[in-house]
Amino acid sequence: MVLDGRGEYKHFPRLSTVSTKQEDLLTYFKQLEVLHVDFMERFQDILNINVLSWVLDPFANADTEDSSNLKEELVEPAINEQLKVKFKNGTQEFWLQKLISVLYSGLCAVVLKFSIVFPSSYLAERVFSAVANLLSKKRNRLHITEHGDLQLMLTQLEH
Repeated sequence: MVLDGRGEYKHFPRLSTVSTKQEDLLTYFKQLEVLHVDFMERFQDILNINVLSWVLDPFANADTEDSSNLKEELVEPAINEQLKVKFKNGTQEFWLQKLISVLYSGLCAVVLKFSIVFPSSYLAERVFSAVANLLSKKRNRLHITEHGDLQLMLTQLEH
């Protein structure tokens, strides 16, 4: 059994230097299958998310069935040529612009809900650092689950 059916390992460059015995290949293949099943189980909730089409491309014909109150807000960016140019930098950079969040706050609120769902090692590290900081500085008087201290540290307040 060969990984891609042709004996090529372009996605696994180190594998090309390893023995290509059939038993070894079968072991590698089984391990990859186990990893695939594990990923599918761990990220099932993320894989089942139905992301609205306009979240990924606000300039395409927007599917507004679930967001009828946002129809007007969806029309405006679709006709704005300057925003189309900014969208070429990528979906994430587009929605994170300050201008977009000010002009289209309703759309950004929906997009934010989708973006929060996706795991991020940066966000996880930030939360762990905030908890460690809170617990080390204020250990005796702090109950992070009862007060809004952790949530306050993780928000970005602007003056």
